[in-house]
Amino acid sequence: MHHLTTLAEYCRFINIAPPRDEHFDIRRFRDNMRTVNRQQPPFRHELYAVALRWQGTNRQVNGRPVSANLFFNTPYQLISWDIEADWEGWYILFDEDFARSTPAGAQLLTEFPFLSLDKSAPLDLPEAEARQLDLLFQQIWHEYHHNRPDRAAFLATYAHLALLHVRRQFSRQTPPAEPPTHENRAADVQLVARLQALLARSLVAPDATAAARHPSFYAEQLCFHPNHLNAVVKRITGKTTSQLVQEAVMTAAKSLLLSTTLSVKEVAYHLHFSEPTHFAGFFRKHAGLTPQQFREQAVGR
Repeated sequence: MHHLTTLAEYCRFINIAPPRDEHFDIRRFRDNMRTVNRQQPPFRHELYAVALRWQGTNRQVNGRPVSANLFFNTPYQLISWDIEADWEGWYILFDEDFARSTPAGAQLLTEFPFLSLDKSAPLDLPEAEARQLDLLFQQIWHEYHHNRPDRAAFLATYAHLALLHVRRQFSRQTPPAEPPTHENRAADVQLVARLQALLARSLVAPDATAAARHPSFYAEQLCFHPNHLNAVVKRITGKTTSQLVQEAVMTAAKSLLLSTTLSVKEVAYHLHFSEPTHFAGFFRKHAGLTPQQFREQAVGR
């Protein structure tokens, strides 16, 4: 099954024009209909999408008829469709890098739960709300197609505003979540403990690869969907899975720098970085020092 990681890959795969930006795209359905694959077998991508559909023949999206006018795609969701060429409306599509540029930042899934895999069911918007969202998509469209000052900031803010509109309707139409039971929380704590133990083993395992520095590796090892694992980690620790992985990499790196005579280059390869410069950049981003500066400061104490 195809697994797409970028907007450009997604556009090529479904046979539409490439995006103007690397991390964000907005489309009118009608602009895609001349070339898009009408029948698309299941695939996955690592993108977020929010779509407003005004009209179009109801066939199937993700294996079920589409009757609602607002629907979503989430990272790692299984996606397929069988559509006619008469769809009208809009959609925005963006990746994790763009999500972090919005006011919600790393808290995107917490702030907007309808983007979580288990809550991504379509919604029916009242016409007045749909018209408001349509106007907002028009603003995003015009900003996207003009190279004006602060364009990126406007797009991030407009996208955040669109998500707020959707959240308002989602909150009205979705029953409040039940508080977690003692048993559920205990299971969550146990899962996070398993993740932390797996992190400690995997990062320094001789047969490990660069995949050990990515959250999806641990989700697969633990037999959970990446979104579910991230939600559990967030509930228990207040951090994302990605943040836990990065912290574990830093802990392992500092331990190797302080307790071994391995060179910085050897430490980089030991932690599965393809280039020592990538390791140095990662370490400096998280510690404010290069690996060599960290080692020298520690020895000088």
